[in-house]
Amino acid sequence: MQRRVFIKSGALALLTLGLSPSFLRRSVFAQELARGAATLGGGKTLVCIFQRGAADALNVVVPFGDRQYYAMRPNIAIAQPGRPEGGIDLDGYFGLHPALAPFKPLWDRGLLAPIHAVGSPSATRSHFDAQDFMESGTPDVKSTRDGWLNRYLAVTGTCEAGCAAPHTGGPSAEHEQSPFRAVAMAAQTPRILDGPAPAVAMSSLEDFTIRASGSDAERRLEALYTRGTTDLVHGAGSDLFEAIKILRAANPQRYSPQNGAVYPNTQFGQRMRQIAQLIKARVGLEVAFADIGGWDTHVNQGGATGKLASRLDDFARSIAAFVTDLGDRMEDVLILTMSEFGRTARQNGTGGTDHGQAGCMFVIGGSVKGQKIHGRWPGLAPEQLNEGRDLALTTDFRALFSEVVAKHLGAQRLDLIFPGYSGSEKDWPGVL
Repeated sequence: MQRRVFIKSGALALLTLGLSPSFLRRSVFAQELARGAATLGGGKTLVCIFQRGAADALNVVVPFGDRQYYAMRPNIAIAQPGRPEGGIDLDGYFGLHPALAPFKPLWDRGLLAPIHAVGSPSATRSHFDAQDFMESGTPDVKSTRDGWLNRYLAVTGTCEAGCAAPHTGGPSAEHEQSPFRAVAMAAQTPRILDGPAPAVAMSSLEDFTIRASGSDAERRLEALYTRGTTDLVHGAGSDLFEAIKILRAANPQRYSPQNGAVYPNTQFGQRMRQIAQLIKARVGLEVAFADIGGWDTHVNQGGATGKLASRLDDFARSIAAFVTDLGDRMEDVLILTMSEFGRTARQNGTGGTDHGQAGCMFVIGGSVKGQKIHGRWPGLAPEQLNEGRDLALTTDFRALFSEVVAKHLGAQRLDLIFPGYSGSEKDWPGVL
């Protein structure tokens, strides 16, 4: 692979992995992917949010116009709009859970696009397998070694040295040169970003800057940088330390959200706050990832109040604060939410729901086709359910993810990002 990419990948690995040489093994895999690089760049940012635990789609985007919904959920259904603790009407048939009230202004402004009956074609009801399949982008294939977001980064990187044809696209100069092109606000690299392309995982900006400024790894890397006699070493070191300087200058502890945005004082709220800070600091962030757990509601799920409502409140207020904070920057930023599968259409005997199939996702940003529920609604009549128990799948998650990376980020080699997927543009839900 190109020496400049090799040096840059190595420099980042030295800093974040404590001088571990493991990046050498992973970087070799990037060569084949790099041959397919061809995108349009443009300074866009994609923020992926994983709701781990399988969020209950039917109580998130409520089909109050379907009579079967209330018959199957006598104790946990969300009441029709206009009634006590009722849902928030969107289009006369679907509504939002009351705890998603912060999303209603986004809907009114055309920034919110829900997709219903979307998910994985895999029949698994295992959280571990379903999350793995959604993050790898290869349902029912356990041998996949990397995540689909990392493959996106790899195929849109610089073409390897000696390629016959000129490179026809790629990330913007700001993204390509930044060691912070891909960041996960997590203690370790999530499956979706695992692979040959460099990615940074950090619990918080404060932890990263403290570790980076005081670690032995940085001192060794800085020595390599200062002794470097070639432009390749000097350039890579310069980019890396310049990014760290930018983070330090941003002073995470004194960051003030704009436009009156107020983030919840929760782990997820602070993760969204720090992603917004990275975007504003212009460190070249192209892909960001965060997750939020607590969606496995087998017992005492609740209706308008309760366990699910509490998770939705944190989820909605954090995302709404992020959108408010970024303001006009949301024209270049897109949020994609996902959960490994939905839950059963009928409530169970303990006031909860069990593992199901299709769920719902949200796409939020200035470029979405808002004020519309996307995806084909299959209905909740017994004969319309999957295996007689679940909301049936009508949109493969790879169709939605393909549309997002193609239309928002400019990716063209979708066959490399989602290997084995035979869908085409006609299968895209049309959210952008």
